[in-house]
Amino acid sequence: MSQFDVTVIGSGPGGYVAAIRAAQLGFTTAIIEKYPTLGGTCLNVGCIPSKALLDSSEHFENAKHNFAGHGIIINEPQADIARMIERKNEVIKQNTDGISYLMNKNKITVFEGVGSFESATQIKVTKNDGSTETIESKYTIIATGSKPSSLPFITLDKERVITSTEALNLKEIPKHLVVIGGGVIGLELGSVYLRLGAQVTVVEFMDKIIPTMDGALSKELTKVLKKQGMKFMLSTAVSAVERNGDTVKITAKDKKGEEVTVEGDYCLVSVGRKPYTDGLGLEKAGVELDERGRVKVNDHLQTNVANIYAIGDVIKGAMLAHKAEEEGVFVAETLAGQKPHINYNLIPGVVYTWPEVAGVGKTEEQLKEEGVAYKVGSFPMRALGRSRASGDVDGLVKIIADEKTDEVLGMHIVGARAADLIAEGVIAMEFRASAEDIARSSHAHPTYAEAIKEAALDATAKRPIHM
Repeated sequence: MSQFDVTVIGSGPGGYVAAIRAAQLGFTTAIIEKYPTLGGTCLNVGCIPSKALLDSSEHFENAKHNFAGHGIIINEPQADIARMIERKNEVIKQNTDGISYLMNKNKITVFEGVGSFESATQIKVTKNDGSTETIESKYTIIATGSKPSSLPFITLDKERVITSTEALNLKEIPKHLVVIGGGVIGLELGSVYLRLGAQVTVVEFMDKIIPTMDGALSKELTKVLKKQGMKFMLSTAVSAVERNGDTVKITAKDKKGEEVTVEGDYCLVSVGRKPYTDGLGLEKAGVELDERGRVKVNDHLQTNVANIYAIGDVIKGAMLAHKAEEEGVFVAETLAGQKPHINYNLIPGVVYTWPEVAGVGKTEEQLKEEGVAYKVGSFPMRALGRSRASGDVDGLVKIIADEKTDEVLGMHIVGARAADLIAEGVIAMEFRASAEDIARSSHAHPTYAEAIKEAALDATAKRPIHM
């Protein structure tokens, strides 16, 4: 029986990063993955492929609507969805091959098959051909991630009524894509097909989109996406989804309680994700789940079984790849006797629409609920020279600071490259910077990042330079 110091079940961003860090720290390490390629949901059917399609559709959008303004005259562009999907698959392969390379580089043993506990220290790997192999591990890290959720009355036929997985592999551009759920995944994939010519209608139960983010971001993104042509049915509760041939009919009740219907040729069900623990054999190891089916862990990400840990989407908290990565490093370093830390308040959230949306720290709504005295500074992207030069004038930067100490409590951005810009907020808040600290730090001109400096000036002294 093969023996390892650390075995990771699942090879997504949390799992493979945990394995690499464990190997770097001198542990003999194994990773178990049931699919033929490494990388989990993120690299295969999540973060990476969706960004590939977002980039392709953005190029098409620019060619169709924006190139002429830059003096670039081309014939009417055509969207080749088959080639876009093919390119997306090429990007996936480059990334998954890269993970395989890192496994070899770090001398991590890879098992292809379903990993399930036989006991707290023994794991059976059931391979695709039906054969099995049992290994022994001193420590195990559960990193099995999540899968798309649905609603109990919806039948996902994965042809016309689909999840994000199928939306990444459509063979045609929908005429009318109805998206159930106004969260990150629904808006991103909705944006892909909106740019390619589809009519897109988002049906959302809450009274706003991206409801977990700061209200200013929701309001701004709604305005921008409406301008792009996306339609919204907010405060609308779906009650039925029926397919008839190539038509999908969605029945719902609006905020007045009146029945409404909308029809499309595709319906994307994007109502969140749920932890994936199927086939793990947790009962044999004695690992407990919480009331929502997540693996229960303590502050050290340790389960109720001392040598078994869990990270990422399968435990409590935001379902984000970079959260899982931080947790993977945290567990490996904990096992090595180090004292790592994770500040969950400073894990940013991002929506890769265009403009992008990003936030970190407390939202204004959270601070109001907590009774914290705060002040707000904001700055519109359209006031920047860099934004006007590129034509990306939609959006804003909002900084929330403590009213007395000026410490930055939250940063929220809608705008070009917001996904990259938010790192400035993470670093500032990690070192407990004040808004004045940011305001007095030089920002290169012309850049989008100048909006952060201006918002900080507005927060600390109500004296932005360019507004």
